[in-house]
Amino acid sequence: MRAKILVVDDDPDILLSLQNRVSFMGHEPLTATNGKEALRLIREEEPDLVLLDLKIPDLTGLEVLQQISTTSIPSDPRSEETPQTPPYTTPLTVILTAYGTIELAVQAMQLGAFDFVPKPFTADHLTVVINKALATIAIHRHVDTLRKEVDKPFEPIVSTNMRMSEQLAVAKQAAPSGITVLLLGETGTGKEVVARAIHRWSPRSAKPFIAVNCAAFPEHLLENELFGHEKGAFTGAIKREPGKIEIAEGGTLFLDEIGDMPLTMQSHLLRVLQDRTFYRVGGTQEVRADVRFVAATNKDLQQAIRQGTFREDLYFRLAVITIALPPLRQRMEDLPALVEHFLNRPNNVGLCKRMTLDDQAFQALQGYPWPGNVRELENVLTRAMVLCLDNRISPEHLSLPASPPPALSVDLEPTPDILFFSYHKCMDAYSQKLIETALRRNEWNQTKTAAELGLQRTYLTKLLRQKQISCKPPTIPSD
Repeated sequence: MRAKILVVDDDPDILLSLQNRVSFMGHEPLTATNGKEALRLIREEEPDLVLLDLKIPDLTGLEVLQQISTTSIPSDPRSEETPQTPPYTTPLTVILTAYGTIELAVQAMQLGAFDFVPKPFTADHLTVVINKALATIAIHRHVDTLRKEVDKPFEPIVSTNMRMSEQLAVAKQAAPSGITVLLLGETGTGKEVVARAIHRWSPRSAKPFIAVNCAAFPEHLLENELFGHEKGAFTGAIKREPGKIEIAEGGTLFLDEIGDMPLTMQSHLLRVLQDRTFYRVGGTQEVRADVRFVAATNKDLQQAIRQGTFREDLYFRLAVITIALPPLRQRMEDLPALVEHFLNRPNNVGLCKRMTLDDQAFQALQGYPWPGNVRELENVLTRAMVLCLDNRISPEHLSLPASPPPALSVDLEPTPDILFFSYHKCMDAYSQKLIETALRRNEWNQTKTAAELGLQRTYLTKLLRQKQISCKPPTIPSD
């Protein structure tokens, strides 16, 4: 990179020598002979690097360095946490001085200096220092670019729907604090997208965002996934391994499908939320956790509490701020913006052409009920972009059903055996009949049944056990 380098020294000979060295290296030199002029050039010319002498008129080099450090912008301006090392700032500053002492070097480094070079120095030494500083600048700029690219897919779509906008406003207002947030909504409504947005809007944005699907692990594996383990905790534990809570230190831990977490694990999580401490599997040493928790579920947690499958005290710990995301069918005014957003990401599927929808295709999208919500819309459009041979997507490319899935035919008339049941018993009886009807319709295929009912496959299995519903077709007695 061809950099703009400011040389600040009150000695004309040294100033000329440094200027020639910078030009010889192929960079653009700027010069200043005092502190005030140096600050003016930094503001007006925005150099990449400053070679700064300590003993200069008007302001000392340390005073100039202090002003640079307080007015420069860190590489990640979203982070408000105090860094363990001096933050990367533009411009980087290299101190040059004939009065070098250890105390001065330490003070300069604490103020954010990149390096400290005592005089006299050789041209080769200076060249190495300049190249090292410029390489650091290039790396930080590359990291900033990559961070922006990584963040792009997770930016929430600006919604014109009033209910969605209200929920996003609550999320943005809660983000700067460290309080726990509970996200509610059907599958595919964008709960993880909002969780990532809360992380980016928070002072923890420079630290990790770690997501854990609580429904993806059996109980003993979920404990190890969250808390980690000590060496020798179980067969195969050949060394200490940190869990997701430790990996997310200083950042955000996103607990997806929290409604499917086993009861025993719920009690362990409750301790972490209360005391911010935990023990690794097989460990006896208490570990402190500086983590912000965001949880999400598509389940009715109040009903789960009544059924005894979710702890009420954990619910109150999680639901400090509750954000309910509406399904896509209740915010269809956002459909044009969502379609435009997904069609403008052709590189995600390896395509380099811009695509549009014809009127019939858009009408088909508007008439579809979207049981899978925004995620289903994204998948439908991605499939259409792959299958479409030209730049215009037609209804045949969408592969949408001609009509919504048939409604379940369940007799809602009260029968004598449930006429005097309580509300909860009536609902339990109804849900059992609902599941059995769906199983028969799908020829006892649990995967298809779960999809039709809008349930996770693992949750349907749990319901079958709870309600003692046979997952096999009834045996027809032989004559």
